[in-house]
Amino acid sequence: MAPTGSGAASGTEQAPATRETPWPVALMSEKIAAWIDRLGQIWIEGEVTQWQVRGGHVYGKLKDLGQDATVSFTVWRSVAQRLTSDFAQGDRVIALVKPNFWVKGGSLTVQVLDLAHVGLGELLERLERLRQQLLREGLFDPARKRPLPFLPGRIGLVTGRDSDAEKDVVRNATLRWPGVQFRVHYAAVQGDRAAAEVTAGIEALDQDPEVDVIIVARGGGDFQNLLPFSDERVLRAAAAATTPIVSAIGHEADRPLLDEVADLRASTPTDAAKRVVPDVGEELAGIDQARARMSSRLGHLLSYETDRLAQLRGRPVVSTPERIVDDRAEELVRWIARGTELADRAVEERGRALADLRARLTALSPQATLERGYGIAQLPDGRVLRDAADAPAGTVLRMALASGRITAVSEG
Repeated sequence: MAPTGSGAASGTEQAPATRETPWPVALMSEKIAAWIDRLGQIWIEGEVTQWQVRGGHVYGKLKDLGQDATVSFTVWRSVAQRLTSDFAQGDRVIALVKPNFWVKGGSLTVQVLDLAHVGLGELLERLERLRQQLLREGLFDPARKRPLPFLPGRIGLVTGRDSDAEKDVVRNATLRWPGVQFRVHYAAVQGDRAAAEVTAGIEALDQDPEVDVIIVARGGGDFQNLLPFSDERVLRAAAAATTPIVSAIGHEADRPLLDEVADLRASTPTDAAKRVVPDVGEELAGIDQARARMSSRLGHLLSYETDRLAQLRGRPVVSTPERIVDDRAEELVRWIARGTELADRAVEERGRALADLRARLTALSPQATLERGYGIAQLPDGRVLRDAADAPAGTVLRMALASGRITAVSEG
């Protein structure tokens, strides 16, 4: 048997592999690697069945869309940072790859140089870009959403002609409030014409002054049928409308962007009718309950005030008011007697003090001296004569006596 070591391989590298002169495994692997390397960069399409991020690098697997064939791939960190979309397991993608055959491990892997969604994935990517743009512009901001009127006089409805959505909205709204009125704008709700016609319907109803709220309704559908309700024209028209917009597309998964822009999202057309129109039975019941609460409250208030009046009337001050007068009259008599006693005592004391003062004043008065027989001599100029030298002979003197006055002439 021919040797199979590396020395033999170097001597027989170009020779055909035979039973007698087989290639070493390394030689075969190298030839496979060289042949694969000649493929260069190629675009492939498949479904991502594994997507793992480790250290910024991505390791995954790509499966053929129609056959049972899978290949491992690697996205280096420098490439992953340049990708503009998010990827996950189940995405359908196209990838620019460079195949590599690992000689040591004998395995084939591909290095991804570029990656993009295709088909539904590409559409989702465009919708996500539109979502992010509208989000940045504030069209999803809860603060800009307008409240619905309590009882709209006229409801605008954008829906398909003779559709179940129209019947559900009209029937349920009428059952809840029989007097409700509609203005319906028919439009295609799927297909190429849908976005333009739905936009026209929103704009037309928004310009109608009698329309208080607009419902855009469709009876559900798959993702692609709902695409018109994520069209930028429809979204811009809904955002620019001054009339509140209700989105009632009738779905739970794959929500169209109209749900985010509308002032209210209803899960179904039936739900939209219930959210827009109040139930007359519930409102009448609410009125009855309010009346009952008011009557009960008023009854309690009247009973409380009646009890208060009874308590007030039962108080002595109200039941026998003359008692207060009697009590105060007795007190007044006591105070009058006391006041009279104090006044008399004060007058008596002041009288005695006055008598004492009178006596003292009398004792000190010149009149008392005159009463005892004395007189007061005054010179003609009115001065009191105190010295005989002041009255030479012949001086006329006036004499003040105890009673009256006399004139005298001095003698030398």
